[in-house]
Amino acid sequence: MTGTSVLLLRLAGPLQSWGDRSRFNRRETWAQPTKSGVVGLLAAAVGRSRHACVDDLSALGLGIRIDQPGTILRDFHTVSDLRGRPLLASAVTGTGRQKLTSPAKYTHITQRFYLQDAVFLAAVEGPPALVDSLEQAVRHPAFPLALGRRSCVPTQPLTLGQRSCGAEEALRGEPWHASARERKRWGAENANAARIHLLCTLDDPEGSEVRNDVPRSFSPRDRSFTTRRVRHTYLTADTGLTPDPTLPPSTVGHDPFALLGW
Repeated sequence: MTGTSVLLLRLAGPLQSWGDRSRFNRRETWAQPTKSGVVGLLAAAVGRSRHACVDDLSALGLGIRIDQPGTILRDFHTVSDLRGRPLLASAVTGTGRQKLTSPAKYTHITQRFYLQDAVFLAAVEGPPALVDSLEQAVRHPAFPLALGRRSCVPTQPLTLGQRSCGAEEALRGEPWHASARERKRWGAENANAARIHLLCTLDDPEGSEVRNDVPRSFSPRDRSFTTRRVRHTYLTADTGLTPDPTLPPSTVGHDPFALLGW
């Protein structure tokens, strides 16, 4: 994009969950933040209701850099009504009230998946005036902000400020934001610890992958999404670590036979 600004967000917390195709009682998470999740966070920050239009936010460019992928956590539990009544179904009536399950069910088994201890950088690219208003809203949100689900509270700092360049350039110029524990582990295992290659996903009309995570409406009665194209690349970031001279130097390129000792 030309004539745009980029807002950098640090998406980190004990738990995150970015659903894209989850339905019914199994709620999975994508390995990185979805565009619908980031748009939902921004919409909450500016105080928009679920019925409000989000076309301007959905049109923003998005880049995601995986600084710390985290690990999967499965939450398995049962749900029942303490009054002994049948549980509610996901369907709603014409007036918006949830229907009862039919045939009646009194216990649900649910599985919900989360990313634990993950850290992502999100570059939101768009018109300078809109990006500036979004930064102010994230710093002083109208509604509580969450990392995909309401129970997933972000840690600070959430916003890293604005950059006057494109999304890819902004992510390329940002140092590594992994936790101290992850940085220590990386430094102990890598001779060239001063730099690290991080996977990045960017909006790109010519991208090879199609994702169905662009929100058209968050309304409970008319929740809908459309597609976008993305491309994947690796960006090199400064770790802030000093290389360990006692470790053997890393080889250039990838040699699978060397891993087998051949």
